[in-house]
Amino acid sequence: MLDEFKRMTKESAQCGVKPCVRGLRIRVNDVIELLGNNLSPSEIMEELPALEPEDIKACLWFAAEQLKHPVLVAA
Repeated sequence: MLDEFKRMTKESAQCGVKPCVRGLRIRVNDVIELLGNNLSPSEIMEELPALEPEDIKACLWFAAEQLKHPVLVAA
């Protein structure tokens, strides 16, 4: 799983510091939304040719990890 996270980047000058794939301007949430809209990994890679199959897997791992860590908000 650690290798998958090495594919995720956050840069202040890119995509509003949203997590992206390998320094590309492809946000993790964009990949997850495409999967949620029933695009297959192959179809996603056709739409975003810079992606690799491992990137899509890494996006899923990253999203799953984010759900494990809720953010507490003071009332």
